[in-house]
Amino acid sequence: MTASVLKRQVCDAIDAMAPALIEVSHVIHANPELAFHEVEAARLLTSRLESAGLPVTRGAFGLPTAYASGFGPKGTPEVAILSEYDALPGIGHSCGHNIIATTGLGAALALGKLGDALPGRVRYLGTPAEERGGGKELMAQQGAFDGVDAAMMVHPAGIDLITMPCIAISEVVVTYRGKSAHASAVPHMGLNALDALVTAYQSIAQLRQHIKHTERIHGIITKGGMAPNIVPDETEGFFYVRAANAEELAILKKRVQLCFEAGALATGCTAEVKWAKADYLDLKTSMPLARSYETNMRTVGRDFFPIEKLPSGSAGSTDMGNVSHRIPSIHPMISCAPPNVVIHNPEFARWAGSETGDKACIDGAKALAMTAIDYMTDAALREKTAAEFALTAESSARSVAAAYDPNGVAEIGGCGCGAR
Repeated sequence: MTASVLKRQVCDAIDAMAPALIEVSHVIHANPELAFHEVEAARLLTSRLESAGLPVTRGAFGLPTAYASGFGPKGTPEVAILSEYDALPGIGHSCGHNIIATTGLGAALALGKLGDALPGRVRYLGTPAEERGGGKELMAQQGAFDGVDAAMMVHPAGIDLITMPCIAISEVVVTYRGKSAHASAVPHMGLNALDALVTAYQSIAQLRQHIKHTERIHGIITKGGMAPNIVPDETEGFFYVRAANAEELAILKKRVQLCFEAGALATGCTAEVKWAKADYLDLKTSMPLARSYETNMRTVGRDFFPIEKLPSGSAGSTDMGNVSHRIPSIHPMISCAPPNVVIHNPEFARWAGSETGDKACIDGAKALAMTAIDYMTDAALREKTAAEFALTAESSARSVAAAYDPNGVAEIGGCGCGAR
């Protein structure tokens, strides 16, 4: 059976399932759940897989709200299709993860309906905690992507893009502990933890003058003291550290660490510095796969904004970057809102549950399923994909090695979108 026939079959299957898929999107949208707590979303998505007769492993790869489904002939090209379904605190699905969940589900169900005609193997993964915690990195540490040849997902936005500009990010919490005293009567008896944090903050502000234009450091004081006349004995700051890639991020993290230590040294306080368990890597887009996705998406009537015309500095972060340095991957953007409505604000959440959001669910599912078929059936595409990935495989291996800190804190890491 030719690729064109298979594509027509999966698109027809998605059209037939459209009401059920849109229902899934709406249910997840109406019941936002935070990272690591996506219980109902995971239950809904896995129940749809079981109803379709596909195998499901719940609590997959060490995360209670993760899941995995694998089907298709073994020993054939294997494609991972990913769903995200966590929300943001206070503003729900303002990142549109209800759409990400549904596009992945729709693509997987449609490919599953090909039965014996499926020309490869599918690994459909439910990946929790993208907004906070680095779920994909945590799952990768448990072998979630071992043996997979390529991975793909699609993210909603205000425009259609073949990829998402991304930089690497690490999150860090610093806690200073000093000694309380009456600030007027016996100030000499105290060790001011707020002074320690302010010293570190100012040191970082000075450091920002001398970092690369691709690097960012920003933070807030989350705990500053109880009353002006009491020398603060415990304070806390929360910071994001960003760089173009993992190797540059590792260097910048060391410089920030020294700023934290300077605050403690200057005041006599102690500093407890907690870095994220999972840093988010820059996105290494497989352009051969991305071009295949673009071609398939154009067949459903969508056009693309030229990536080179995006404003300078337009970049976010995602733990799909961590996957992309392990295996060839794509993370395109699909429009569900007007271009002036950006993700991570309440207005975008409204669009994610609208009719244009519904259309993104269906179009995205079709494009993912068709691109998976291209990869499975086109040996030349597989060769180009592998060859391009190999060009930077060594630096990717270093990035992967730097991205995970077993002594870090899972709840601290994130894409830089969610409040702590």
